Amino acid sequence: MSKSAGRPFRAVSLVLALSITLCSCGGGSAGPATQPSPPGTTFRITIGANGVGSPTELVVPPGTRVLFTNNHNRAHDMTSDPHPDHDICPDINQVGFLSPGQSRETGNMVVVRSCGFHDHLDFDNRGLQGRIVVR
Repeated sequence: MSKSAGRPFRAVSLVLALSITLCSCGGGSAGPATQPSPPGTTFRITIGANGVGSPTELVVPPGTRVLFTNNHNRAHDMTSDPHPDHDICPDINQVGFLSPGQSRETGNMVVVRSCGFHDHLDFDNRGLQGRIVVR
């Protein structure tokens, strides 16, 4: 067999290898890209000096982080519903334990859904229950 007889096979092999590589990369998108909150926009939930969270419902765009601030004189452990599993919106669980005067953000909330939250240490207290709606 001559040298030139092997060239078509190598060319076909190269084209096939490139095609497989490009196809495995997808080329499509996994969905709409989430945009972070506009600069200067901070979405907040504040536990007031009276121990009540406000607002009780907050609507945010996908890609948002929500800042929880504890202005109460006792600690709170802010977690996702339902109690005691806390598994509906794990991004909220990143807030966790807040000492008096402390602030902490949720994770990046990218899934469009309604996320209930509560104080794990006082889960029956309606004043510390609320909802973040991602839409």
